[in-house]
Amino acid sequence: MIHKWWVFYYCCKLGIPLQGIVHDLSKFSPVEFFESVKFYQGGKSSPIPAAKKAQGYSLAWLHHKGRNKHHYEYWTDNYDTGTTCVKMPYKYVLELLADYLAAGRTYRGKDFTFVDEYEWWMKCKDSKKMHEGTKDLVTQMLYGLAYGKDSNGAFKVYRKINKENSLYYKYFF
Repeated sequence: MIHKWWVFYYCCKLGIPLQGIVHDLSKFSPVEFFESVKFYQGGKSSPIPAAKKAQGYSLAWLHHKGRNKHHYEYWTDNYDTGTTCVKMPYKYVLELLADYLAAGRTYRGKDFTFVDEYEWWMKCKDSKKMHEGTKDLVTQMLYGLAYGKDSNGAFKVYRKINKENSLYYKYFF
């Protein structure tokens, strides 16, 4: 529940409070809930890697990523021919950002910083099968939070872009 609170907090800062409320509701479905209980890690990390290690796959993850548009994996296809990555709509990039920040807050607690989150992203981003435009946007956003003069100002800019470009993203993504 701590993670969900932080997602809602950041979604509000990004101007998408409804997405923060409905974020990850699929976790209450039987397939996700029971596997998460079975592989619970004491709140220190996600149960998904533990399920994958024990079983070689995670039914919860397969279910989850196919129903939650803020996961970049939702926006991939053509796995048999090398994977096609589709650019994510901006409002889901904002929710992805909120999710990443919330995970950092949840797992690092009082030690959380935007700089640490940016450095985590820089270490793992090249391994992600994500559209390059989406990846660049996430990089810019995390950089702005980590090294900008004012993180609250960065959140305002991201929120403003969302409002100004809502029609653009609706028709072109």
